[in-house]
Amino acid sequence: QVQLVESGGGSVQAGGSLRLSCLASGASPSMGWFRQAAGKEREAVAVINKRGNPAYADSVKGRFAISKDNAESTLYLQMSSLVPEDTAMYYCAADRFCSGSFDLWGQGTQVTVSS
Repeated sequence: QVQLVESGGGSVQAGGSLRLSCLASGASPSMGWFRQAAGKEREAVAVINKRGNPAYADSVKGRFAISKDNAESTLYLQMSSLVPEDTAMYYCAADRFCSGSFDLWGQGTQVTVSS
């Protein structure tokens, strides 16, 4: 059974960087990072399809980079120029069946950006 385990969250000052990792115990064609801030709905941050093509939310374009290491079954999210508005719980997710719907989720890792 595929499982997703995130790591790399933490507290950082505005302008800083963090790299999130998501270890997947099985292969998934499409994966992504989502986030949910307190009192807000969950939103997609970045996704990468089976061809390795990324897509980003407008709010993180130019600051975040998603990548996937198939050999290590790990998904990454490199976050730079962080702002307080990036504070949220970040979740890794997988679309295991190419359905267009992310059906498997990790437990989340907290990112806190202070001004």
